[in-house]
Amino acid sequence: MVRDRFDVWAPGARRVRLSVVVDGTEQVVAMQQGDDGWWTPEDAPTATVVDYGYLVDDDETPKPDPRSRWQPEGVHARSRTFDPAAFAWTDHAWTGRQLAGSVVYELHLGTFTPEGTLDSAIERLPHLVDLGVDLVELLPVNAVNGTHNWGYDGVLWYAVHEPYGGPAAYQRFVDACHAHGLGVVQDVVYNHLGPSGNYLPVFGPYLHATGQNSWGSSLNLDGAGSEEVRRYVLDNVTMWLRDLHVDALRLDAVHALADTSTTHLLEEMAVEVDALSAHLRRPLTLIAESDLNDTRMVTPREAGGRGIHAQWSDDFHHAVHVALTGETSGYYGDFAPLSALAKVCERGFLHDGTWSSFRDRRHGRPVDTAAMPTWRLVVANQNHDQIGNRAVGDRLAATLDDDQLVCAAMLTLAGPFTPMLFQGEEWAASTPFQFFTSHPEPELADAVRNGRRAEFASHGWGEQEVPDPQDPATCERSKLDWSETTTGRHAVVLDAYRELGRLRRTVPDLTDPAFGAVACTADEESRVFTLRRGATLLVVNFGTAPASVPLTSPAEVLLATPSGVTLATDRVDVPAHGGVLLRVG
Repeated sequence: MVRDRFDVWAPGARRVRLSVVVDGTEQVVAMQQGDDGWWTPEDAPTATVVDYGYLVDDDETPKPDPRSRWQPEGVHARSRTFDPAAFAWTDHAWTGRQLAGSVVYELHLGTFTPEGTLDSAIERLPHLVDLGVDLVELLPVNAVNGTHNWGYDGVLWYAVHEPYGGPAAYQRFVDACHAHGLGVVQDVVYNHLGPSGNYLPVFGPYLHATGQNSWGSSLNLDGAGSEEVRRYVLDNVTMWLRDLHVDALRLDAVHALADTSTTHLLEEMAVEVDALSAHLRRPLTLIAESDLNDTRMVTPREAGGRGIHAQWSDDFHHAVHVALTGETSGYYGDFAPLSALAKVCERGFLHDGTWSSFRDRRHGRPVDTAAMPTWRLVVANQNHDQIGNRAVGDRLAATLDDDQLVCAAMLTLAGPFTPMLFQGEEWAASTPFQFFTSHPEPELADAVRNGRRAEFASHGWGEQEVPDPQDPATCERSKLDWSETTTGRHAVVLDAYRELGRLRRTVPDLTDPAFGAVACTADEESRVFTLRRGATLLVVNFGTAPASVPLTSPAEVLLATPSGVTLATDRVDVPAHGGVLLRVG
């Protein structure tokens, strides 16, 4: 139902009052409770822009609106009204971007540019177009306490973090992306709330009574009062897609959503998003980050699945990372054989009901490769998690040579799945992406700092070696250096990424969604890997010695790593760490 902009759900409250500031003076307005637990002001303010909060029961400190669209003074302050319909959109001809065939580019607004704002990010959109990107994925932008954060500590899911520019700047960014032919994916977090500024429990039973996950209390999705909590999430989904013209949502860690309802929240979300897509007449996509290795998540509802459109596959990252770096600690251990990469490319997951030594149990389910298209799996050789959750936030570029970096690019962009790039990887950025926070509360800052150090101490890292998340310099050193793009190795790697982006648009094999068109070989002794997709052949030499790969038909080099290859009529000679993408037959 349509509600007044100042209505608030607080089913257990004895009294709720609306505190508004008009011309610098606070006014307190009485509110009446309806049978559904929603409170409505007796005399709502009529001004277009109003700062407001709620006094619940006997509390005389105004709390922000749980559905606040604007928090100009931070998450502990009053909310400010914002009318999304007031923006003059120019994207009326925008018809959207489907995920199939697309390249996704993940970025963190605070470190993507020196200014760290939405408006400054607009200036870099031509770079993404030139790279061949189709969809720009933003790490969470919801309001968090402090000035800078990865975004996963958000507490007001409807508001855009003010240091990024707030909601108006977000609309400008989306509008500019569409003008450049780029779709927007917004990373959203529905599995937990941040540790500071979460006032939802003041208003109602938003949190699960007993459930916990790795990051805090779980949302109440199936207990008493959960219908309105679910509506809180679903209306937030609609806000991004309808009001802010976003094209897709990346759903953070959906395996942490505790829901025993007959219809899982994710399925209900898929139903509503598909209906909205039909109404808006443009593709709207849901991408789940799931640790389950279970493609029932992305199986259409009519086939018995949940109907989410795509999901991340960490198995691809792990297989590529181990093949390139030789790291085999922790969860990387099962990916040591080169055959792991072959299995992932041919069958989607390594763990598809197989034993996971890291989990000490069997994990995953087989992919129905005869029915499921490959594009439903989103993959990366680097992303914010896999870089930022390393002790020092080091990228592949810190340890690999140029040939190896281009091999990683070829496996990702010429492989069978939907490729996602992480900001700066396309030019072998020298800047790290480290874990950073800016919690103002000293006790919370100490807890994060000490927790980070303790986490890596067990792996042999000294206390002073692990960057302090609370030190502003940790965030500052994670900002991209755009001057690198035209010099040295950075320009060499960037040229390869741009060429791969061009090839994806001109070579149909590279966007063919059929698992059946993929065939791999993996030689454990020589460490030579091949991936065949129709008339294209990718050869990667992960070994330390040159290798010669026989060819059964004439071939043409589409792209080779910087050290080059030697092509003969019956073979291709590839140097150590080198690779080549061929058109054969």
